[in-house]
Amino acid sequence: MTAQIPAFSLGIEEEYLLVDRDSCELAEAPEGLMEACQSELEGQVSPEFLQCQIETGTRVCADIAEAREDLRRLRASVARHAARYNLAPIAAACHPFADWKDQHHTDKDRYNALSRDLAGVVRRLLICGMHVHVGIDDADTRIDMVNQLAYFLPHLLALSASSPFWQGEDTGLASYRLTVFDNLPRTGLPPHFASWSEYERSVRTIVDLGLIEDSSKIWWDLRPSSRFPTIEVRICDVSPRMETALSIAALIQSLTRFLWRLKAGNQRWRIYDNFLVGENRWRAQRYGPGAGLIDFGRREVVGFAELLEEMIELVGEDAEALGCLAEVENARAILDRGISAEQQRAVLADALQAGHSREVALKSVVQKLIEDFHADL
Repeated sequence: MTAQIPAFSLGIEEEYLLVDRDSCELAEAPEGLMEACQSELEGQVSPEFLQCQIETGTRVCADIAEAREDLRRLRASVARHAARYNLAPIAAACHPFADWKDQHHTDKDRYNALSRDLAGVVRRLLICGMHVHVGIDDADTRIDMVNQLAYFLPHLLALSASSPFWQGEDTGLASYRLTVFDNLPRTGLPPHFASWSEYERSVRTIVDLGLIEDSSKIWWDLRPSSRFPTIEVRICDVSPRMETALSIAALIQSLTRFLWRLKAGNQRWRIYDNFLVGENRWRAQRYGPGAGLIDFGRREVVGFAELLEEMIELVGEDAEALGCLAEVENARAILDRGISAEQQRAVLADALQAGHSREVALKSVVQKLIEDFHADL
């Protein structure tokens, strides 16, 4: 059985927003900035849909320690080159006060096609996420892991939520990013597939009709990657602090190994209908961890701290084997200090309480996000 254990390798993709250090407003990436980053990072950085965004991706990492080293290098490089233009990256899923109508999309064939095909829906896509890949060679196992791991997507969203504000207003949500993203087609929770061949047949139906060119245009919260032998968790808001991102990535990696271990023992996690998991998804989107999630086995809403302890206990053996137990246990610290959405609201409230205008208070939120980006570098 040992020879059949998947690699459970890690890859982390992050999207950042560029802001002017003085005004805290969004700024388009200068051509020289992108050229310098691409020269140093050799294919690990690229423009995103909007000109104020930058996307990075780690190499294939064997473990969380390797992922930390590569992610730190990526973040530090982008920050260093941005500083030469008096800019700074922030890793927040939405800018606290920017207006999407003022942004322009990147002039590349891929993004021009998106703008044409998705019309007004895609213009609002002023959002940034984190995608975590976990390596699993066998295709049918990938589909099985997608089916089972979907249960935990709301838990991961709750920990990562970093987008409470939209165009200067408090939305009341922990993750407004998901509200924007869900306007696109082929988003949301992944459907359940009995096998890889069933998944391929479904994808091929719309590809053969010329509606999409390949499965990269399927943007579910969790999917088999279109390019790599991985499953790709896409539900998470990007995390302002690197160590938060690594903690969530370690939890995803460990949950995947835990579910594979169940499968190897002829067991499995119960698969619930998307209607039920979707209710937890909404609770996480609306409240983060603050109002708890439904435990469907117990048929009650359970506080998130208790659910997190149960998750850590479930995957303890797997996190130990993967060398990421400390990062998994660090998820407790995310709750203790408050998720990013809570911290951003606290900064705004403190600034308003101190007598600052709302405009200045919102800039204080951006300044906190700049500090968070640099904190673990």
